Amino acid sequence: MQGTIDGFNYGLVTPIAAFLMACLGGALGLRCTTRSLRHGDSFKAGWLVLGATSIGAGVWTMHFIAMMGFSVEQAPVAYDRPITFASLAVAVLMVGVGILIVGYRGATALTLVTGGTVTGLGIATMHYLGMAGIRLRGRVEYDTLTVALSVVIAVVAATAALWAAVSVHGFLASLGASLVMGVAVSGMHYTAMSAVSVHLHAIGAGPGTGDPAASLLLPMLIGPAVFLILAAVVVMFDPLLVMGDPDRQRSAARIVHRPGIPAPRHVPSYGRPSYRPARPGGRSPRGSVPRGIHRSQDW
Repeated sequence: MQGTIDGFNYGLVTPIAAFLMACLGGALGLRCTTRSLRHGDSFKAGWLVLGATSIGAGVWTMHFIAMMGFSVEQAPVAYDRPITFASLAVAVLMVGVGILIVGYRGATALTLVTGGTVTGLGIATMHYLGMAGIRLRGRVEYDTLTVALSVVIAVVAATAALWAAVSVHGFLASLGASLVMGVAVSGMHYTAMSAVSVHLHAIGAGPGTGDPAASLLLPMLIGPAVFLILAAVVVMFDPLLVMGDPDRQRSAARIVHRPGIPAPRHVPSYGRPSYRPARPGGRSPRGSVPRGIHRSQDW
């Protein structure tokens, strides 16, 4: 007998909450990855680990918040605790591998594709491992083509997220990228859920061997949610994460001049020749910029 599946048992509450958690995890992970790539220091590994954990925890929390709205009308749903915890570990580890590939091998096309593939497969593995933890008096089955589509969405979304981490400048642009990532991860989840069908063993059977959804998922979601909040606090107190690349901002500030106020003299960095105005007669002093050469980075 086929079970009647409802993926929105609480209406729009669970999809919206899941989307927001995916966006939060994505935003924190992208900013931490950007921080490690553009401002290399002794804490590079720490920022990459924090970014990987943020994305992994955000995606995992998104999945199980959405799963709280999943129910089968004829059979209560329970979850296996060890498998559910294992899905969180898989998400963090595989996302971490993908981010570390980009963080230490450079932002080339090959590393972005490799890191995005590993990260996307990690997200898909987390989803289906979490689904393997479902316990009910029946058998969960999947449509193969829809499953393949969900994996492709996960890989494309992860690759696009890593590209955004190395290409997008500024806080607002990164915020937009995290919203896109939230849409992609949510789309992957609900695409995968559309592949699910349940074949029941008996009518009116009780729950399978495992913990009920509410008693298991609610306490488990507290830990990742608290971690994401603490990670957000770390991000808020790091100016390089919030404001973006300071070198770009200083370059932009140098070209803004108010009428009637002389522009401040630019002090060249180490190794750059200073600019001196040309002497009368057209000859430039020693060390000045030759006529016809435009030093846009100094003005």
